[in-house]
Amino acid sequence: MTQRNADERPDVAAAVVVNEGRVLMVRRRVSEGRLSWQFPAGEVEPGEEREDAAVRETREETGLTVAAVKPLGERVHPKTGRLMSYTACEVVDGTAHVADTEELAELAWVAHAEIPQYVPYGLFEAVREYLDATLPS
Repeated sequence: MTQRNADERPDVAAAVVVNEGRVLMVRRRVSEGRLSWQFPAGEVEPGEEREDAAVRETREETGLTVAAVKPLGERVHPKTGRLMSYTACEVVDGTAHVADTEELAELAWVAHAEIPQYVPYGLFEAVREYLDATLPS
């Protein structure tokens, strides 16, 4: 675990949820820089594991119950400067909808070929490799 100064913002955990050949993306009401569409994500709470935060944020934002499958990697996000962790998740129960109407404007299940329309600046390499291997082309 990296030591953090009190004035640093918490790490962010993102869930890469694949179901029926598509990946779940959400659009925030307020963009963070050029970021508009992204994976369900949020701040890791004190004492919380990154994978657990990704699962919790997905439930809070989309109403879906998911299970962490495996960590995909982490990086300092080039647009936000925040430490991001990415976790592959699978759907356990529920139907995705905008559950957190204050934070999200909409969501979409995105096919592999459509990802560049949602994320034109490209995906983190570890996430891209996972989706290339998991989603039908």
